[in-house]
This record gives sequence, C-alpha cells and structure tokens, in this order.
Amino acid sequence: MSKFSNPDSRIALLIDADNAPASKIDFIISELATYGRVNIRRAYGNWKKPGLSSWEKVLHEYAIKPIQTFDIIKGKNASDMALLIDAMDTLYTKDVEIFCLVSSDSDFTPLVMRLRAEGKLVLGFGKQSTPLPFVNACSKFLFLDENAEVLSAKKKEDSVKRLKSNTKLMNTLRNAVKEAAGDEGWALLGQVGSHISNQGPFDHRTYGFKRLSDLFAALDLFEVRQVQYEKQKETQVRLKAGAGK
Repeated sequence: MSKFSNPDSRIALLIDADNAPASKIDFIISELATYGRVNIRRAYGNWKKPGLSSWEKVLHEYAIKPIQTFDIIKGKNASDMALLIDAMDTLYTKDVEIFCLVSSDSDFTPLVMRLRAEGKLVLGFGKQSTPLPFVNACSKFLFLDENAEVLSAKKKEDSVKRLKSNTKLMNTLRNAVKEAAGDEGWALLGQVGSHISNQGPFDHRTYGFKRLSDLFAALDLFEVRQVQYEKQKETQVRLKAGAGK
C-alpha cells in the first residue's frame, strides 16, 4: 500500500498513445487503484493511424476517452501539445490531486516539474528507455517493459548487480536507513521507504522484487528482521557493520 493511498483522491490519467503499450493498461489501472479514483481518463493520438489499433481495442473496456489529434505537419506529433494543454487545463479547473502520465517522451519533463511545483503527485509509466530527466522528475515512475513479479532468478541477480553499481541509489538507500535508525541501528522499513520516496522516484518492483524488504535482503549491505510489536509484526532494516561508508 502506497503512503499516498487515499480512496478519495482524484486522479487524472493522461496517455500518450504513440509512446505507450496498450497491453499494459490493466497493470496501470490496477496500480492507480491503490492511490485513489481515476476520474479523468484520456488517450491522445491520431486514431486514423493503424499503429494505434491496439489502444482502440481497450478504450471502451477501461472507459478511456480518445482525443483525436491530426498530424498537421509530417514528422510532427500534435498529440504531445494536446496532452500538455489538457494537463494544464485540468490543473487549474479540476479538483485533482494526482496526475498520471503514460509516456516515454522526455518532452513532458517541464510539465511534470510544473505539476509538482503546484503540489501535485505525478506518477509516470513508460519504457526502460525513457530518458532519466523525465523519470527523475516524476514523484514515482514505473517501467512497463516487463512484469517484475515474473522475473527469473538470473534477471533478479542481474538487478542486484545493477542496483549495487548505481552509486547514487545505493547512497540513497544507506542514508534512508541511517536517518530512520534508532540507537541500535535498526530502522522501521515503512519509514525507510517513505524517506526514499521523498527523494525521488523509486519502486522496488522495477528491480524485480515484490516487496521492499526482499530488495534489502538481497543486498549484502543490509540486515533485515521481523519483530513482534504488540499485536503485529514489523519489518526492520539496518546497515551491516562497515557498510555505511
């Protein structure tokens, strides 16, 4: 459950159909359901193009409104501009707390930064090839290339190597544990996760782990344990000796 979860939160889902796979719409809608209600659902594109036929098949099923944009100039995509205008219109005329942008196009980076400056939560969905400026601008970004829950053991092992080679991310994990740690170095996993999320977009499923505790357990820099607190168990994590440098 996300710390941003609120069944009464209103969500605007804006899809750049030219730059997003229709096959992942079920995953996107399911993920958004943990944040609130998706009141606005729109997909932008030139619906005369054969390439958008996969999206046409799911529009009615998921109550997504298609927004037609013609390619006025060859090689230029008018859909991006239409999405941007609608996003700003929604920002100022609709009571929406969360914006979801489904695209791998870094041109939306300034839009995301503006929405966040206005205090909105911005969720991004796109391909692994999505440029980092767009990914990092979002409050949270999930990749659509593969379902993390069905990653093979080998891919998970590769994900750990990728994690450990990401110096910035490893420092973020270390610092989050340090900030939330008590006298003996143990930190509540929920507080650690909140600290990480406040610094930038991060989701453990991106690296093939169903739970954040699984990710920490896979890294040899941390210890993970469960303790009984009153009537429930709590997961704690701490840095191993010598791993804080």
